[in-house]
Amino acid sequence: MKRNKIMILLGAGMLLISSCGKEFLQKLPQGQLSEPQVGNKDGVEGALIGAYSILNGNVSGTWGNYAAAPSQWIFGEMAADNAHKGSELTDQTNMNMIENFTAISTNDNLSTMWQVYFEGVLRCNNTLKLLANDQAGPKEISAERAKEIQGEARMLRAHYNFFMWRIFRNIPIITEATTTAEAQNVPNDKDVLPVIEEDLKFAITNLPATKINSEFGRMDKNAAKAYLGKLYLYQKKYAQALTLFKEVMAGKDIVSMPYWNNFDVTKENGPEAVMVSKHAINSNGAADNSNVGDMLSGLYGTSPVGCCGFYQPTVDLVNAFQVDASGLPLSTSAYRATPYLSDLKNPTASYVLDVKLKFDPRLDYTVGRRGVSYLDYGIMPGNAWIRDAKYAGPFVGIKTMIPQSQFSTNAAPGENYLTGLDVNIIRLADVWLMAAECEVEAGNLAGALKLVNDIRNRAAKLEPKKTASGVNAAAYSVKPYASFASQDAARNAVRTERRLELAMEGHRFFDLVRWGIAKSVLESYSAFEGTHLSAYKGLSYSAKSDYWPLPQVEIDRSNGALKQN
Repeated sequence: MKRNKIMILLGAGMLLISSCGKEFLQKLPQGQLSEPQVGNKDGVEGALIGAYSILNGNVSGTWGNYAAAPSQWIFGEMAADNAHKGSELTDQTNMNMIENFTAISTNDNLSTMWQVYFEGVLRCNNTLKLLANDQAGPKEISAERAKEIQGEARMLRAHYNFFMWRIFRNIPIITEATTTAEAQNVPNDKDVLPVIEEDLKFAITNLPATKINSEFGRMDKNAAKAYLGKLYLYQKKYAQALTLFKEVMAGKDIVSMPYWNNFDVTKENGPEAVMVSKHAINSNGAADNSNVGDMLSGLYGTSPVGCCGFYQPTVDLVNAFQVDASGLPLSTSAYRATPYLSDLKNPTASYVLDVKLKFDPRLDYTVGRRGVSYLDYGIMPGNAWIRDAKYAGPFVGIKTMIPQSQFSTNAAPGENYLTGLDVNIIRLADVWLMAAECEVEAGNLAGALKLVNDIRNRAAKLEPKKTASGVNAAAYSVKPYASFASQDAARNAVRTERRLELAMEGHRFFDLVRWGIAKSVLESYSAFEGTHLSAYKGLSYSAKSDYWPLPQVEIDRSNGALKQN
C-alpha cells in the first residue's frame, strides 16, 4: 500500500453496524463515499467501524497481512523462545530475519506492520474529524454518544500506536489536528507514550462500563483500564498499574472460567475477553474479516486444514511445561537436561508416545504432538502434518485452529485456514498475571502468590484431559505454590506462569524486553534449541534487537523527516 494512500483521509472500507454477533464487522464494498454520506451520523459511525476493522491487522484481501496480525505472532512469539517460523527454510525468508534478529529496513514484514497500523491511526483521526464537524454543525449525534465515539476512536488509536511503539519505538505522532499535508513530514523525534496515555485516560472517563449495543468487539471502560495498566507496567509504574488491574479484576473469579473457552470459536464473548479482535466469515463466504493474520498457522499435509505449516512451537516451549513430583514447573536447566523431543529423532512408525511424562495439562491445549488427540481431527500423526520437522521441529500449534465440525460455518469455503476465530488482545488471565507482577515489585509476595495460584488452580481443572489410545497422554499435574521464598523466587514464578498461560498469544518477546532479560534468555535458548534443530544455533542478541528498523520506504517518502533507529 502506497504512502500517499495511507495519508489521505479515508472514506473507503466503511463498515455496517449490525447485531451483537460477528456481523459487527461486515464490510461494505470498498469505494469513495460522498461528502454528504461521511458528514452525517451514519457516516461518522461508519468511519468509526472502519477504524475498528484494522484490529484484525488487515486492510483488504487475505494473503500477506501476517506481520500485522493482532496475535503479533511474528514479533511476539517467533522472535522469542516460544515459536519458530515453521514451514521450510526457503519459505518466507524475510521472516527468518525477524526470528534471528538480522532484519534490515527493507524487510516487508516491517513495512506491513507500519502501513497497516498507521492506517488504523489515520482512520481514528478521520472519525474524530468527522465527529467534530457534526458537533460544530448539525449535531445529528447526541453529546453523550459523541463522547463515546471519541472514547472508542481514541482507545483504538492508542492501541495502534502502542503496537507500533513496541516494534519501532520511535514513531511519528499524528493526531486529528495534523493536516493531510503535514502528516507525511511529521518527524519521529517525540515520545508517543504520553499521547497514548492521554488517549487511554480519555477512554476510561468517557466509555461505558458495558459494551455499546452489546457488541463484544467494542471498546469499554474495563478494556481501557486494562490497557492503561499495561502501558504503566511497561514503564515500571507498578502502583498505578496495580490500581487499574484491581478495578478490572474486581468481582471476577477466574478459577471458574474455563481456560479453553478463550480459544473455542463456539464460546466467544465470555467473561475473560477484555479486549478482542472480532473475526467473521462473511455471509457470502468472503474472508477479509476473518483471522487472516494467523492463517499461515494452519496445519499442513494430510491434516483436515491442509495449509500452511507455519508458526510451530519450539522444543524449549514444550519442555517448559514439564513439572516435578509436586506439580510445579521444572527449572530451565532441569527440563533442558532431559528434554522431551517427541519423534524428532525417531519419526518412524515404531515411535510410541511416553504417557508417563509429567506435564502441565495446558501443554496439550497449546501444542499438538504426535500420538495425542487433536481437537476433533483424531490423533496427531507427526510429520504428515508438518512441512519440515528437521528444520522447525515436530510440534504444531492449537490455539489458532478450529474443529472440523466448525468448518462449514466458521471457515472460508475450501480454505479452512481462514477462520472466524477471535483473537484476545487482552484477556483476564493476562491482567491477573500483570497484577501479580506488580504485587511482586511492591513486595507483596502473598498477594502475588494468590494471583499466580488462581491461574494454576484454574489450569488444574482443565478438562477433558488429552488422550492417546484411550489413556491420558501424560501424567498431567499442575499444583499451586505453597509459598514464595523470596522476591526473586516470586518474580521468576510470575514470569514462568506468563509463559505457560499465555504461550503462543503474542506476549513473550515483549515481556522479555521489558524485563531486561531478552539477551540472556534468547542466547541461552538458542544454545539449547540449536542442539536439536541446527537452524536456530548461534543467535546473537544486542541492545538494538529490542526493536526493529523503521521501513526504509517510509523514511524515503517522508522526505527525511523520519530518522532511522
